[in-house]
Amino acid sequence: MQTRDIRRAGRWLAVAVLAGSALLAQAQKRYDPGATDTTIKIGNTMPYSGPASVYGTVGKSAAAYFRKVNAEGGIGGRKIEFISLDDAYSPPVAVEQTRKLVEQQKVLLIFGPLGTPTNAATQKYLNIRKVPQLFVSSGAERWGDHRQFPWSIGFNPTYVTEGRIYAAHILASRPDAKVAVLYQNDEFGKDIVRGFLDGLGDKARSVVVAQASYEVSDPTVDSQIISLRSSGADTLMNFSQTKFAAQTIRKMAAIGWKPAHYLTNVSNSVAAVLKPAGAEHAKGLLTATYLRDPSDGRDTPEGRDFAAFMKQYYPEGDPNDTLNVTGYSMAQALVQLLTQAGDDLTRANLMKQAASLDMTLPMLYPGIRLKTGPDNFYPIRQMQLVRFDGTGYEKFGDLLGP
Repeated sequence: MQTRDIRRAGRWLAVAVLAGSALLAQAQKRYDPGATDTTIKIGNTMPYSGPASVYGTVGKSAAAYFRKVNAEGGIGGRKIEFISLDDAYSPPVAVEQTRKLVEQQKVLLIFGPLGTPTNAATQKYLNIRKVPQLFVSSGAERWGDHRQFPWSIGFNPTYVTEGRIYAAHILASRPDAKVAVLYQNDEFGKDIVRGFLDGLGDKARSVVVAQASYEVSDPTVDSQIISLRSSGADTLMNFSQTKFAAQTIRKMAAIGWKPAHYLTNVSNSVAAVLKPAGAEHAKGLLTATYLRDPSDGRDTPEGRDFAAFMKQYYPEGDPNDTLNVTGYSMAQALVQLLTQAGDDLTRANLMKQAASLDMTLPMLYPGIRLKTGPDNFYPIRQMQLVRFDGTGYEKFGDLLGP
C-alpha cells in the first residue's frame, strides 16, 4: 500500500473512532420523563396557604438555591426547572397537585414536599408509578420503610428518634418530673409521642400525668393548655407545629404557667415561632436540632455563605429563619444526588444514588452527617440538644441518636 493510501486509511480510521466515541457517549445518556440534555424537571408541593403556610418559605428557599445552581451553569450543563405547587397542607389537594406534576408536567421526581399527612396521601401513588419521592420534609418513620415504599426517602431525623431523645434527657435530669404532652392528632404527633413514651419505658405511667391533642383545623389550643396546666404538670412536651407552638407560648405566658418546656424540632425556628410568640416567654425552652439556627452560625464561614445566598437569591426571605436553612440544605443534598447520577437520569438510578449518600452539609449541626445505604433510608439520624437563651440557642451535651 502506498504512503498516500496509508494516510487516507488512517484518517478514515480516526474519523470512525471519533464517530464511534460520540455514539457511545450518546448511548450512555439515559433519561426518564423530565430529563433531557438541557433540563431536569423537578416537582414539589408545599403549604403556601392554609394552617401550615409558615412552612412555605422552605419551598421558596429551595427554589432560590436552584436559581443559584442554574446561574452557575446547572448540573452537568443541565438547568433545573423547579415546579412547586401549593397543597394548602391538605391531603386531597396534595394528591391532586402531585398527579398534575407527574401526569401533566412530566417531572422526573418529586423533591422536598413538606408535611406528614400530605405526603402520606401521595406516597402510595408515587410508589406505584415508580416516581422518586426524595427528601420528604417530615420525620415520620414511613419515609425509611424501603421495603414497602422503595421510591420514598425522608430527610429529617425521625420523630420517634426525637421523642426518645427528650425522654432520655428527662430521665437523666428530672426523673421525678410530672409531664404533660400536647400533640397534633395525626401521624406526626403520634410518632413523636410513641418515641417519647418508648424512651420513658416503665417510667411512662408515673411520669406522664396528662395528654391533650389538637386537630390541624382547630383555631387555637388555648383550652388544651388550660387543661394541661390543671393536671399539676411541671413539664410540658410541646409536640405541635409552628402556629400552635406559638399559641402555646403566648397562652402559657398569659396564664402564668412556667413548666420546663420542650419544643419539637419542626417548630423551633427563632424567627418564625419564638420571636412572634414573645422571645422573653420562651427563654429556657429546650429542643433538639440537626440544623444550625442562622443566629448560631452567623460568625462561621458556613453561616456567612448562607447569609450571602439569602441576600442574593432570596432577598425577600428572612435570613434568620431556620426554615430557610431547611430548604437550602435539602436542595444541596439533591444537587449532590443529581451530580452523582451523571448522565443516567433515570428514576431507578436516582433511587440508587439516594441510597448511596455520605456527605456533610454546611448548615448541619457540627458532627452530623447525611448518610444512606440500601438498607438505610434515614439520611440524618443524630440531633443536638439546645437551650434558648432569649436570643439564640446554646448547645449542651453530646450528639444523640440511635
